[in-house]
Amino acid sequence: MTPATPPIPAEPLHGCVRCGAQIPISESMCEQCNPLGLKAPAASQAHGIAFLGIGVAVVIMAVVARLAIAGIGPFYSTVTNVASAGSALRVTVALTNQGSATGSTTCRIDDPAERGIGPEAQFFESPQVQPGKTLLFDVVVTSLGTQVRPLSANCS
Repeated sequence: MTPATPPIPAEPLHGCVRCGAQIPISESMCEQCNPLGLKAPAASQAHGIAFLGIGVAVVIMAVVARLAIAGIGPFYSTVTNVASAGSALRVTVALTNQGSATGSTTCRIDDPAERGIGPEAQFFESPQVQPGKTLLFDVVVTSLGTQVRPLSANCS
């Protein structure tokens, strides 16, 4: 008696990329969708299309970002007053928007006597400033101690 040979398993199936009909996994499209039996796109073609799509998306986002901030700033800032406020300093900043659109900016308060930007510098978001206008506002600075001294504001 000869041993029985195991049956050869059928090739796994998946859906045609165009119509969804079940076809062998080694093919990408069924006979109806690809009557000439053309090869599927190469991996480099598929990746090239994805790369191009990402590039186009980045360019579109850059244009949208540029349009969103167009006309805001430049900003000019000065410290007009420094006063003690308990365990902090109350700093009055004059901020001028020299642009043509309303906007806010990030500002830094620090001691001009210190070289560079030290860890005690305090950063904050300014209020909205109308184009061509100057806005006075107060900031409570806790990182520069309580001694009243000249401070600088850099808003850009």
